[in-house]
Amino acid sequence: MRTLRNMVVRPALAAAMAVGLMTAGANAAEEHIKLPEQHWHSSGMFGTVDLPSAQRGYQVYREVCAACHGMKQMYFRNLTGLGLSEAQAKALAAAVTVPLGVNDQGEPKEGPGLLSSRFPAPFPNEQAGRARYNGALPPDLSVMVKAREDGANYVYALMTGYGDAPAGMKMGDGMNYNKYFPGHQIAMPPPLTDGKVEYADGTKATVDQMARDVTEFLTWAANPEMAERKRIGIRVLLFLMLMTVVTYVVKRRVWADLH
Repeated sequence: MRTLRNMVVRPALAAAMAVGLMTAGANAAEEHIKLPEQHWHSSGMFGTVDLPSAQRGYQVYREVCAACHGMKQMYFRNLTGLGLSEAQAKALAAAVTVPLGVNDQGEPKEGPGLLSSRFPAPFPNEQAGRARYNGALPPDLSVMVKAREDGANYVYALMTGYGDAPAGMKMGDGMNYNKYFPGHQIAMPPPLTDGKVEYADGTKATVDQMARDVTEFLTWAANPEMAERKRIGIRVLLFLMLMTVVTYVVKRRVWADLH
């Protein structure tokens, strides 16, 4: 009977130990990285996107990030919500070449973008993107701020977190050290350097400034309705507060004669 018990208990104990070791290994691999906390204009109940900064951020995206990262949920007409005029949005659309369906012979045709055009994709397909970056596919940035925990701080930290790997750390082929990226090895090379773009408004294009601006742009892109949503929310709260006061006054008058 004891032998039979051992035959049952030992495999179960071994399985439990294996699960425990796997869990411990997974927890060790999932290193918690504390991101630097930044102040963003969009934070809080009354916060809104800093449109001048977001406009500069769109320039950074267009001139730097768009070479690798698409924004398939964005159309050029959306840029009017960023504070650009329709004429400016049309000019930006016309500056890129986009697919325009097929010609009379059924062949794909391309031409200048329209307001109704999506932002152009950097690669014709996923395989081409992976081939260019050693198997790593640059993610779409349309809702990146929503897709990552602590999104705005994550994007900013990633842009500014590049540096030299610590002594003794073995880096993979083609990988770059980033102190805020999980595992600290990222296929994307540092995208920003001081003076990478030339801002039309004269703002100095430091790495920190460009990282903040592109984060503001991506925050707006992921939440284009933010300002209107917060305005409606504040109106609803004010209405509820008013109705609470009115209800209390009515209740006092109705029940006054019964006390």
